[in-house]
Amino acid sequence: MKKGIHPENYREVIFKDMSNGDMFLSRSTAKTNDTEVFEGVEYPVVKLEISSSSHPFYTGKAKLVDTAGRVDKFMTRYKGLGKK
Repeated sequence: MKKGIHPENYREVIFKDMSNGDMFLSRSTAKTNDTEVFEGVEYPVVKLEISSSSHPFYTGKAKLVDTAGRVDKFMTRYKGLGKK
């Protein structure tokens, strides 16, 4: 690898899928204050709402991931419009 082309904060980081708890180790410059132990070593952790391990396109399963109550808000707002 060529020396001096990466930023100073380019380091190993854990990416954690919050919908199913899967984690994978990669390198990133993403800023985070959280840390977590992965395979016996403590790394900074970046939390993701969805990743390839939980996305319906990659898993082949259609499942609803609702982390902020958006589906409930939608259902309450539009529940009477479809039935006539």
